[in-house]
Amino acid sequence: MTALKTPTDAHDMRRTALREAAQAQILADIPLTRFMHLAISGWDGESLRMSAPLEPNVNDKGCAFGGSLASVMTLACWSLIKLAADERGLECDIYVQDSNLHYLAPVWEDFTAEARLVENQSFEAFFSTLGARGKARLAVHSAVRLADGTLACSLNARFVALRRL
Repeated sequence: MTALKTPTDAHDMRRTALREAAQAQILADIPLTRFMHLAISGWDGESLRMSAPLEPNVNDKGCAFGGSLASVMTLACWSLIKLAADERGLECDIYVQDSNLHYLAPVWEDFTAEARLVENQSFEAFFSTLGARGKARLAVHSAVRLADGTLACSLNARFVALRRL
């Protein structure tokens, strides 16, 4: 006899399926991501982790290439919004509007970017505006930390979503 799944288990299974579908889409639609070996390594609805191995993302000094760090942080932010839309069954096109990057320390190991909404931002307000106006903006933050917790780089970005009709 198998045990019945609790709502939390079903919810977790749905999120896992959405995360896996989003990762497959990114790898299929954005060729660079395949070369970078990107993976959405975690998503809990509020934050998203995107990981990349150092080897295909290395620069001439042997540490992580700045463009790879920027790409992983940007895609982590984009994926956080995409998965929030997918979870709500909403179809929209998401674009980065602008961003600023800060590089603080070299990254000599495989790395993970964690993305989350900027304080005072909410998915509820974002999707409400998207529904009412057909477009909405959202500020997201991403960071890469070294194994010891030191902040290596960060990105603050604004994204725009346009509702598909």
